[in-house]
Amino acid sequence: MASHRANRLSRRGFLHAGAAGLAGAPMAACAPASDATGSGRRPELSRPDGVDDVAWTDVRDHFILEPGTAYMNNASLGMPPASVAEAVAAGYEALSREPLRGKNDLGRVIADRVVPGLAALLGAEADEIALTRNATEALHMGAVGVRLRPGDEVLVTSQEHPAGRRPWEFRAQRDGVKVNTVFIPSPFESEEQVVGLVEEALTPATRVLAFCHVTRGGHLYPVADLCALARERGIVSHVDGAQAVGMFPVDLHALACDTYSASLHKWLLGPMGTGVFYVRRGVRDRVLSAFAHDATVDAPAYQPPGTIGLPVRAGLAATLDFFETLGLEHVAARTRHLSDHLKRRLRETPGVTLLSGPDRATSCPGSTIFELEGLDAVEAVALIAEGARIHIDEHQRDGHNAIRISTHVYNTTVEIDRLVDAFRGLSA
Repeated sequence: MASHRANRLSRRGFLHAGAAGLAGAPMAACAPASDATGSGRRPELSRPDGVDDVAWTDVRDHFILEPGTAYMNNASLGMPPASVAEAVAAGYEALSREPLRGKNDLGRVIADRVVPGLAALLGAEADEIALTRNATEALHMGAVGVRLRPGDEVLVTSQEHPAGRRPWEFRAQRDGVKVNTVFIPSPFESEEQVVGLVEEALTPATRVLAFCHVTRGGHLYPVADLCALARERGIVSHVDGAQAVGMFPVDLHALACDTYSASLHKWLLGPMGTGVFYVRRGVRDRVLSAFAHDATVDAPAYQPPGTIGLPVRAGLAATLDFFETLGLEHVAARTRHLSDHLKRRLRETPGVTLLSGPDRATSCPGSTIFELEGLDAVEAVALIAEGARIHIDEHQRDGHNAIRISTHVYNTTVEIDRLVDAFRGLSA
C-alpha cells in the first residue's frame, strides 16, 4: 500500500514537472522539413563515419517525427524514414491515376527490386523467401506447413512471443501434436546454458525446435548453435526473427535454419504490414505450402494468395535503399552505442535492476529492459508518454515488471539522458 501511495504522489509531481520542464527540455528531435512528408530539404543520405550523435545528424533529418517527441519503441513498431512514407504514398497515387499501369509498375518493383534485394540482405536466395504481412503470419505459415503426425513433439522456449507459440497450440488441437516448453532464464547466463537446456529438453519424438532469434526482452539466442543441434537430430528449426532483422546483419544461410519469419516494419523500418517468410530450399519436402494442395518442391507456393497491398510492398524498395546506404553493420554499431549509454545511465540510477546484460553474445544491440523499484511498468509507460513525450514499452512477462527501451539510429544520447531523468523524477 505504501509503495502504491508513493507511485501516486510521484505521478502527480512528475506530470506537473513534465508539463513545465521535462517536455520542454532541449532535445535533438527528428523534425519535419518543408512539408508534411518532409521532402525538399533533407540532406543526401550517406553512410555515417562513427557512432556518436554528430555523425548521425544527417540520418536523423530523414525522419519526420513531431518536434519535441522522442520515439524509443520501434521493437513494437518501427518509425519509417520519410522516403518510405513518400514511396507508399506515390504507389497509391499511381494506382489512382492509372490503375492497370500502376498495378503492373508496382508489381515489377516488387519482383525486380524488393524480393531480390531482401534476399540479398538476408543472405538467402530469392526463391527461398515469400513476402507476408508480418512475422505472425509467417510463423503460422511455417507451423501449419510442417509435416507432423499425432504424437510428434514440438519444443518451444518459455520466452516465445504468443505469435510464436499459438500456431503450435493450433496444431496441437487440430492434429494431436504435443507442445513442450523448455524454461530459459531471463536473463540467461551464457549461450552454452541455452544450448544445454534445449538439448536436455529434446526427446526422440521431437520433430520441430521453435525459438526466437532475439527475445521480446532483448536477449540474443545462439541461433546457429541451436539450428546445428536440430539438424544433427533431423529436427526442423523454426526461427522467429521479428526482433532481429534490421537491427544487425542476418545471414540465413550462415545460421542454417530451416525456416525464418520476420516483420519488416520493426527494426527494418519498413511500411506497416510487411513481413517475410524464409524456407531453406533443402527442407521443402518437410515444410509444405499452407495454401496450395498442388505445390511441389520446385514450385513450393509459400506466397499467400490473393490481392496484396502493392504500394506497401513496393515501398520496401525505399527501405532497402535506406539500409543498403547505411550498412547494417553500422546500424548495429550505432544502436549498440546508444544502448550502452542507456545502460551506463541506468546503473547510476538508484532502485534500478538492469536485466539486459553487458555480454554482447547474449544481448542484442537495440533493446534494453530494466525494473525500477516500486514502479508499475504499465503505468510508467503512460506517465513517460504524457509527462515527457517519450514513447517506450513495458515488459511484464518472464517474471519481470520491467520497462523496455528500444533505441534506433535516429535516437540520441540527449534523448536517453532525458528519459533517465524522467524515471528519476517518477521514483523521487
